[in-house]
Amino acid sequence: MSLLQSAQAVRKNAYAPYSGFKVGAALRAQSGVVYTGVNVENAAYPEGTCAEAGAIAAMVAAGETIISEVCVIADCPDPVPPCGGCRQKLAEFCGGDVVVTLATTAGAQQITTVAELLPGAFKPHHMDL
Repeated sequence: MSLLQSAQAVRKNAYAPYSGFKVGAALRAQSGVVYTGVNVENAAYPEGTCAEAGAIAAMVAAGETIISEVCVIADCPDPVPPCGGCRQKLAEFCGGDVVVTLATTAGAQQITTVAELLPGAFKPHHMDL
């Protein structure tokens, strides 16, 4: 199954009773294993989680920390990029050259990179004293 197919399949499990905006994310770790995540809403809106964050958490829970490819899919007119927080989360686990595929359920796709999504990402070396 491709990364896009994995994101599309898991998207159906998103919990979005308030917005109806279901998002699926799939990422391939350096090992080749694919991890998926969905957005999970909460009645207290700020307490929800993004699909990308869920996929990253699954990867880290499995003991991996390096992302080699990402795909995000939603049912919208144009491919939807990760929110700012998720862009930073992705940058924590991969280089700027990692390919990110943004897709819609209607078949539109946009290919970008983590660096294009988050130029000037805050990295661990910024905390060096």
